[in-house]
Amino acid sequence: QVQLVESGGGLVQPGGSLRLSCAASGFTFSTYAMNWYRQAPGKEREWVAQVGSAGGRMTYANSVKGRFTISRDNTKNTVSLQMNSLKPDDTAGYYCNALGPGGFPSYWGQGTQVTVSS
Repeated sequence: QVQLVESGGGLVQPGGSLRLSCAASGFTFSTYAMNWYRQAPGKEREWVAQVGSAGGRMTYANSVKGRFTISRDNTKNTVSLQMNSLKPDDTAGYYCNALGPGGFPSYWGQGTQVTVSS
């Protein structure tokens, strides 16, 4: 069955860094675009970043551009999100998403919590 398992969340001080990882299984990982989303309490889920299926095209939300870097390893079926210069506004549950060719199907992980606080 399809599984997306996120890890790497935690508590970090403002200005700090975290690296999130998502391990995928149960589908042909190298044919899927991979996304990170986040959802803060009381807010809608927000798209954060995307990496193309081959790993050569990355796009970011304006709110994280220049601070976050998405990458993938198609030999290990993993996608990562390096988060630097973290701010309290980055506090949220972070979710890994796999998007099939043409935008279907779409798979989600269970999420990992990131809390930025002093």
